[in-house]
Amino acid sequence: MENIIIACSLCADCFAVCLASSICLKMCTWKKALGIAIIFGIIQAGLLFAGWGGAAIFASFVEKWSKWIAFALLAYVGGNMLLEGIKGESEGADLNSFKSVIIGGIATSIDALAVGVSRALSGADLHNAISLTVAVGLVTVAFAFSGIQLGHRIGKAAGEKAGRWAQIAGGAVLLTIGILICIR
Repeated sequence: MENIIIACSLCADCFAVCLASSICLKMCTWKKALGIAIIFGIIQAGLLFAGWGGAAIFASFVEKWSKWIAFALLAYVGGNMLLEGIKGESEGADLNSFKSVIIGGIATSIDALAVGVSRALSGADLHNAISLTVAVGLVTVAFAFSGIQLGHRIGKAAGEKAGRWAQIAGGAVLLTIGILICIR
């Protein structure tokens, strides 16, 4: 149960990013949404396990720089969405771009890297690390998929004109998440 609670807490920002970013998706088949969600899940689980595996190497780096890395990545994706929404463009910094999916996945997974480090430093063994990694990966896929589906439906219901404002709002949400990461 502890692993599920940790996984859900790690996935909250992933859900928010997928929700905000998917408002701008041109087309959202379940295959595309699942593919994006799986990428988010692999990145989140992979960084958690990498944090556990490289605890001694990464501990001081993650502690000092994680919030700034997450902020920079979210500022990039959110800033592009915001600017493109203002300009009336719709390509680029949303989930239509593989590059943005990867950047969004990494930005929302820096905390998973830190959790992996802290779990290793608290004595978690390989079995514990693997079970947490699997839980985080599966929950992330579920959260990301749900966020993508909900965001796309919101964007579709809002229509073409409102889509521009939704893109601006989505970019602002991502920037806000980045700022909140910095100040906590």
